[in-house]
This record gives sequence, structure tokens and C-alpha cells, in this order.
Amino acid sequence: MRMLFNFAIMIAVAYVALALVIFFAQPNLIYYPETGRNIIAEPDAVGLAYERVEISTADGEALHGWFVPAAAASGTVLFFHGNAGNISHRMEYLLMFHRLGYNTFIFDYRGYGHSSGSPSESGTYLDAEAAWRYLVEVKGILPSRITLFGESLGGAVAAWLATSVEPAGLVLASVFTSVPDMAAKIYPFLPVRLLSRFNYNTLEYLQSVTCPVFIAHSPQDEIVPFTHGRALYQAAPEPKQFLELQGGHNSGFIFMREDWVEALDGFLTATRHS
Repeated sequence: MRMLFNFAIMIAVAYVALALVIFFAQPNLIYYPETGRNIIAEPDAVGLAYERVEISTADGEALHGWFVPAAAASGTVLFFHGNAGNISHRMEYLLMFHRLGYNTFIFDYRGYGHSSGSPSESGTYLDAEAAWRYLVEVKGILPSRITLFGESLGGAVAAWLATSVEPAGLVLASVFTSVPDMAAKIYPFLPVRLLSRFNYNTLEYLQSVTCPVFIAHSPQDEIVPFTHGRALYQAAPEPKQFLELQGGHNSGFIFMREDWVEALDGFLTATRHS
């Protein structure tokens, strides 16, 4: 009996220890700025003219980015990347938007790539505001000609920004409903909703968005469940569109590139004419 009691105590201690690790290590579980920290290439390596950009946030961080212009541009895409790597790992996106006739502004959050600081939820929101101000105030682009595009974690940041500005549209690619929802999937045996220090509640943000919304997700996504994409679509306001991708979290766009580009082009065109 005593042995069983001691074993139960050991299990309880291990459980509490794991909960504490999860609580304090959350930033390292959410952000991966060191995964490919170096800039591996610049847009001119794939034939794109571009401007190097440095913008300042409201709290004094310096963000590094690229503005890639398109001749007689139909509009501008403000791009929010995921939680790993940096802007140089999104070259295919820059090529795609350029071929569709859109300017693209892509930047690294604080702590990523050549940007200063360390990432945090509130910090990424300040970064988003600074990027928006750059396009509207420095480049002089009308909000009605800017589409917000977010992949994975970047989708939560883009959705947050869309609640306070008036973009032409919002595109969410492989995005989760919230960090607590994701944590509950990964650690179903822990009270993660109580432990979570991060929110990134894309589902909640969408309920305050007023622009057209395009959501793309794959049933084969091994990181963010397909149910998250469907839940976001249900929460999004009209007009809205859903595209079912094929392939994994980081390969869905490759496996159905033609359908993806065609559907995205149609959405961008529709928002431009609305």
C-alpha cells in the first residue's frame, strides 16, 4: 500500500513539474526565431526588384523587411509569416504575388531575421501596426488596396490587425483558432487553458473583422488540425471563401499550386472590385 502511495506521489510531482515546464517554457514552444535565423537569399536572387525597409515600432524595435513592387500593381499584400524561419524562406510567395500583379511588403517580427528584440504576443501586434503604418503613411497606399495575408501564426497576427484597420481583404493560410486550442490538442492531459500565457485568438478576432475573408487549409495538415480552418470559416463574416488544400502544413500550397493560385487570384480580384 505504501509503495502505491509513493508511486502516486511520484506521478503527481512529475505532473506538476511538467505543468511548470510548460508554463515557463511557452515562448520557446511558440516562437522559433533561431530556426534559420540567417537571411539565405534576397529577392533579386529570383529576379525580383525590391527595396530594403527598416521600420520602427511604437516601443522602439527596428524591423527588417522587403517591399517588392509590381508594375502597374493591382494592389499590395502585407505578408505575415509563420513562427519559424524568416522572410528569406518565403521567396515563393513573393514570386506568386508578383506574377499576380501585386506589390508585397514582407517583414520579420521582432527577434526574427535581422529585426531587433525578442518575440512576444503583444510585440507581434505592435509589429503588425508598424508594418501597416509604413504602407499607409510612408508608401501612401490606400487601406482599400491592401490585403492582409497570414500563414500559420502570422494568420492570428493578421486577423488581429484586421479588427482595427480596414483592409481590402484577409487571407488565412493553415491558421489555428487559438494557442490554447492548439495546446489542448498537444497536451490533452494538462489544464493548458489555465496554464497558457498566450492567446492569439484568431477565432475571436474574426468575429470583429468586417472585410472579405479567404481561408485555406488542408485535411492532411499534421500541425494545425483541419477542424481549426473550418471553425475559422464558420466564424468569419460574409463575404468569405474556403479552399481545401492538399498536403502537409508546409507543403499544401506546393501540392495544389494551380488551384491555390487561381482561387487566391479570384479572391484578390473580387476584393479589388468590391
